[in-house]
Amino acid sequence: MAAPGKCLLVTGPPGVGKTTLITRVFESLRASNPGLKFQGFYTREIRQGGDRVGFEVVTLDGRTGPLASSTISTSDSLRWPTVGRYKVDIASFESLALPVLQVKEDTDLFIIDEVGKMELYSSSFFPAVLKVLQSNVPLLASIPIPKNGHDIPGVARLRNHPGAEVLTLSTSNRDAVREQIYSKLLDLLPKQ
Repeated sequence: MAAPGKCLLVTGPPGVGKTTLITRVFESLRASNPGLKFQGFYTREIRQGGDRVGFEVVTLDGRTGPLASSTISTSDSLRWPTVGRYKVDIASFESLALPVLQVKEDTDLFIIDEVGKMELYSSSFFPAVLKVLQSNVPLLASIPIPKNGHDIPGVARLRNHPGAEVLTLSTSNRDAVREQIYSKLLDLLPKQ
């Protein structure tokens, strides 16, 4: 079970900057602690002509692959689950995300952006997240804000985990929350 404070969850409304915060914290930690071992992924928007047409998964070692798209139309994609106008490519997501969530002895920090509806269509994803939590390796993750007062069951379980600390992001507190998370993680991570 993750010790209290070893699971930092960033939440907030769509577009508030959760992914930006997580990638900046990761980049700062990597620059200041080059010997640390990071595992995980983040998601990034795919845009065409200013319009968001999908999302891709980016592993912390730089590999990318599709997560969801509003423009794909193949025979396979007809069977994919949808979130809003996006078709979720579970096979692509799992091929990138699941290997980087394998708990290894030398891992210093896991980063998961995001534990959300698209990602949770993978039946293997949430069990992998739970194994990360049980590993006692610090975790920085983003979760969606409850919609109409209702949380996604897996997200609620994570939010209510005894080792979790939830930080709600807004446009007015982004910089302060980023510094707070960076400081907390520096305290948790092995000293170089």
